[in-house]
Amino acid sequence: MNSKKILFFFVITILLSSCSFDSKNRSGVWSGAEAERNRVVRLEKEQVEKKINKKIFTSKSRYIEEKILKDIINLSKPKKNSSWVMSGLNYQNSLGNIYLPNATNRFFKKKVGKNKISISKITTTPLIYNQKFFISDDKGTIFNLHKSGDVNWKKNIYKKIYKKIYKNLTFSIYKNKLYVADNIGFIYAISIDTGKLIWIKNHGIPIKSKIKIFNDKIFLMNQDNRLVSLNVSDGSIVWDVRSITSFIKSQKLLSIAISENKDIVAITSSGDLINVDSISGNIKWSLNTLGSDLADVTDFFKSSDIVIIKDNIILSTATTMLSFSLSNGYNNWSSDISSVSTPIVDGKNIFFVTEDGFFIIMDFDTGKIISSINILNIFKKKKKNRIIKGFIMGSGKIYSVTLDGYLIISSATTGKTESFIKIGSPITSSPIINEGHMYIYTENSRLLGFN
Repeated sequence: MNSKKILFFFVITILLSSCSFDSKNRSGVWSGAEAERNRVVRLEKEQVEKKINKKIFTSKSRYIEEKILKDIINLSKPKKNSSWVMSGLNYQNSLGNIYLPNATNRFFKKKVGKNKISISKITTTPLIYNQKFFISDDKGTIFNLHKSGDVNWKKNIYKKIYKKIYKNLTFSIYKNKLYVADNIGFIYAISIDTGKLIWIKNHGIPIKSKIKIFNDKIFLMNQDNRLVSLNVSDGSIVWDVRSITSFIKSQKLLSIAISENKDIVAITSSGDLINVDSISGNIKWSLNTLGSDLADVTDFFKSSDIVIIKDNIILSTATTMLSFSLSNGYNNWSSDISSVSTPIVDGKNIFFVTEDGFFIIMDFDTGKIISSINILNIFKKKKKNRIIKGFIMGSGKIYSVTLDGYLIISSATTGKTESFIKIGSPITSSPIINEGHMYIYTENSRLLGFN
């Protein structure tokens, strides 16, 4: 009889423990079920294949024409920013002319994390909030650093089963919490003060977009081209919009922007640009940005961040810069040239840099190229081996970074290249600017500060 009672209480204890775990919205997260193990094996195989196959896109042509600037470029007054709490700085991914008096002196250097997984990766730029950095490495560890470089806390939610997978995290700060999504399919919330895990969801499908949070809703695009809206309180699904599933993958994280009138504008790996009502999830319009370029896509779709300026959308695919009407999706203009990173709009001009090193100034209304300068000409030798990976505008200057670790400084008003600085470490993402300082996060997990 006693042995039966013991067995009874043992079974009840196990059942209650299981119910308690599910009540926190974590059902199946760490179960190690056979289906999840098989999914992990598939993810590992995909990453190995990506490492071997480096050819991601074949474009029709490369832009190689230089054009001397003849017009006078007027810039707005540089704007100061006290924080960088989301990818793209703000909901519209509109960077503009940010206050940065100087960036030739390196005043800060900090090794963060490990980043030892050998794979072609895109480094997520840091966030800055309340004098603290929020950074992740390729093991999925998130670090909270004071601006002095001291580690306040670090957090890694991954179990042994996910150890071999390269983690690409995207995160955003909202109401004193850090919301995170990854390329495995996990979405979770962390206290920014303590690093304590608040809730976690296993979405089951890799997340393939940057994260935006607005009106207590999380907005993400997954690998199956489903735009999902989640509740910030527990990660439960509010609505999801299903687009055409594509065999084409996206190497870079896809972009999401939110307009001033609360529309969600997102791009899929099929090149579909969609405008969705943020409250209902109803599609207002949808169009394909690739057109005839679809035939040139091999394995990956490539695009810049979506930039919203009033009733205009600016976007670059791998071969084309495009302008659309936000209200109806009408194509204002297109130009056969592309930006390696987020196009910067200031006044009546668009500023961007191509992967091949051409700094372009373009007319915002017409898409006409005003100026084109090859900034890699500042290097006397080996310039052909350099690839631009990102850029930003600070107080009227364009700061471009290269894969092999150089910072190139150009004038946004004359288009001319002024100088360069050797960083040394590989760079795979754009710099950010905060309180008059510029920060660069390198591929080997070093955070550098310049003023």
